[in-house]
Amino acid sequence: MNMNILIKLFVLGLILLAASQVMAHGMSEADQQAMLDGGYLQYLWLGATHMLTGYDHLLFVFGIVFFLTTFMDVIKYITAFTVGHSITLISATLMGVTANYYLIDAVIALSVCYIGFENTGGFRKYFEKSPNLLLAVFLFGFIHGFGLSTRLQQLPLGDDGLIWRILSFNLGIELGQVGALCIMVALLFKWRRTQSFLQISNVSNNGLIVAGVLLFLMQMHGYLHTVNPDEFGFPEDNHSHAHEAMATPTTPPGSEYGILPENKTSDLLSRSH
Repeated sequence: MNMNILIKLFVLGLILLAASQVMAHGMSEADQQAMLDGGYLQYLWLGATHMLTGYDHLLFVFGIVFFLTTFMDVIKYITAFTVGHSITLISATLMGVTANYYLIDAVIALSVCYIGFENTGGFRKYFEKSPNLLLAVFLFGFIHGFGLSTRLQQLPLGDDGLIWRILSFNLGIELGQVGALCIMVALLFKWRRTQSFLQISNVSNNGLIVAGVLLFLMQMHGYLHTVNPDEFGFPEDNHSHAHEAMATPTTPPGSEYGILPENKTSDLLSRSH
């Protein structure tokens, strides 16, 4: 891998890292309130927009269809992914099964690494045989659906009409996925007709691996600082308080007994004169 490719991957990683700060995968307070106040169409709309701003899901879908050249192949693999994430989105939300969403999103980030590694021939190169990609896509769909469910369960959904709200949200997810997929397939179809496709395709899929690693590190950072903050000396979810604590004047030794150290006593006596 030459230096130009490494630079391109680094720049791509920085862009994706910056985008992750702008396109927050979690639901905003406005979206949460809209879901509580709105009807089923609101759930459908927010499901679609949630998918379209879910960069980890979109990266995974992009990796799936990258080398698919026939319409039937696209339908087959995307259906496997859709069935997988629909099962866990609906069932986990109905049963109230949840987990730390940072950890779930970390596994989703690893799925992006997986699909990039598969597309670059990594399994064939290092393990001589690739796992069944269709089965892998289906199983990763479970994880992606669980991640969507953990986000949905952050809302006080209630029991009245719960199943219809979940189904509306899930339908919105599928519509958003179809919209993004149409753009991806159209661009890839046009791109394959150019001479640069084979050369840039390797860079693009290595970029998926880099993006997956960056997303994984970000999610694990969030997990460590919100679940076990005291173990890392950061009782708040920021780094400033540690420096503030260092700058805070400490109580003079011996003051708890009403006695100052000898050097402090002499200072006070000298000042009194």
